[in-house]
Amino acid sequence: MTRRLAPVSARSLAAVGAGLLLFAGFPPRPLWFLAPVGIAVLVVVLTARPMQRKAGFGYGFLAGLGFLVPLLPWIGVYVGPLPWLALAAAEALFLGLFGALVVHLRSMPAAPLWIAAAWSLTEYLRSSVPFGGFPWGRLAFGQPDGFLVWLAAVGGAPLVSFAVALIGSGAAALVLAVLRHRNRGPSDRGGPWIAVAWMSVAPLAALAAWPLLVTADTPDSGGRAVTVAAIQGSVPRLGLDFNAQRKAVLDNHVAQTLELAEQVRSGQVDAPDVVIWPENASDIDPLRNADAAADISAASAAIGAPILVGAVLINGDGTTTNSVIVWDAQSGPGEQHDKRIIQPFGEYLPYRSFFRLFSEYADRAGFFVPGDGDGTVTAAGITIGVATCYEVAFDRAFRDSIDAGAQLLAVPTNNATFGDTEMTYQQLAMSRVRAVEHGRTVIVAATSGVSAVVDPDGRVQQRTALFEPAALVARVQLRQDATLASRFGPVPELALCVGAVAAAGVALVRDRRRRDASGSQPDTDAAPTPADGRFDREDL
Repeated sequence: MTRRLAPVSARSLAAVGAGLLLFAGFPPRPLWFLAPVGIAVLVVVLTARPMQRKAGFGYGFLAGLGFLVPLLPWIGVYVGPLPWLALAAAEALFLGLFGALVVHLRSMPAAPLWIAAAWSLTEYLRSSVPFGGFPWGRLAFGQPDGFLVWLAAVGGAPLVSFAVALIGSGAAALVLAVLRHRNRGPSDRGGPWIAVAWMSVAPLAALAAWPLLVTADTPDSGGRAVTVAAIQGSVPRLGLDFNAQRKAVLDNHVAQTLELAEQVRSGQVDAPDVVIWPENASDIDPLRNADAAADISAASAAIGAPILVGAVLINGDGTTTNSVIVWDAQSGPGEQHDKRIIQPFGEYLPYRSFFRLFSEYADRAGFFVPGDGDGTVTAAGITIGVATCYEVAFDRAFRDSIDAGAQLLAVPTNNATFGDTEMTYQQLAMSRVRAVEHGRTVIVAATSGVSAVVDPDGRVQQRTALFEPAALVARVQLRQDATLASRFGPVPELALCVGAVAAAGVALVRDRRRRDASGSQPDTDAAPTPADGRFDREDL
């Protein structure tokens, strides 16, 4: 029994370590290169010896816990550990599915390719279900400082994640091929080189994609340069009750805008064409409250530009919408973007009567309803794509905006409910990937930070500190052209998912034929390692 448990324990620890490596590769740490290492360690665990798919699921689940538990503690900062750990465990199930698929695909020709496609499939599922999915922790969102992010201009975030997984699965194949080469001698000399070839595919593709990047100074047909300001007013206090002093939050953003207006009048900064306030800048409905409307109009008049105001609007049926309203001092409220992808267990609570049994904080979840539309508003003649906070994690948010002609992208966000955590840096990384993906400048306006101006090549031109009132002013180029990623839309991700499903089907047929021919049973976690059961040369 001890001899059997020892290797299982070692593989379990290695799987958790693989997850920790994935976590360490995410912002605010600039260690993006650790993500493929984490994938490699996990694939080695799953393919070094034969095992059943259920064992692969278990090791994948452990890796998921090692990855997501330290990635998501901001979920439970003010509501306790139960929601945080429950979410991490639920999302780790998808990594368990990846583990089972790796075991299933390990004997396929070109196995590293199909294993990477399997990661794409599980990311797609995790971003889609349940309750609309939870894309946080996609491999692409850890790569804005690395060269693989260049692939976002071709196939969006899904292609970047696939590239990370392909390098990792190729590295696993290389490690195992080298070990076999030592054991088998010259007869297996080609194995390591085939593995190196698989490892090289993604970096070479990224280098080929580099000329397709839209850089900050790229001229654009029909575009023009405009000056944009982002206001960070900060909040009286952090936590779930940050908006208990709703008037103070609005006053902070008005005051910071008035201060910017003084700087414009004194010639310290250029006058902005448009000003962007963060999500929840006015949790007092300015369409119903005359004082709030007057304050916003005064700020717009002082700065001499329309303001995109993040506001909570109360509907006639008692529900609310999280909206961004174009507010001009002369004409008042204009076009608005109602947040279309709302956060379950935060902005609304599915199965409220059930989940309130598990947490006293359940009834603090809002009664928000999703909006519709194409995700754009027009201000000062500029078509602006808007993804409010949580929406930026989803591919479809800005994709719809670009299809509708967005020339500039904005991410108004409120991170005050998550305190001083890594969440705000993780979200900024998403905005950087979206900038590369669509070749647009992205303006991030946050209540308490981090606000930023992100160039179309993903570099951060300006940023604020946390918890300090500030204003960012930048001269940016509007864009009309679409990147390949914007044109392809969901096609690359769907192609990868279809490839993974097809490979899984072929592997199932191969396994059945092999068992029928040999009369053997499926491999077990403790079975000896047959030469033809390895993730080896003939399997590559």
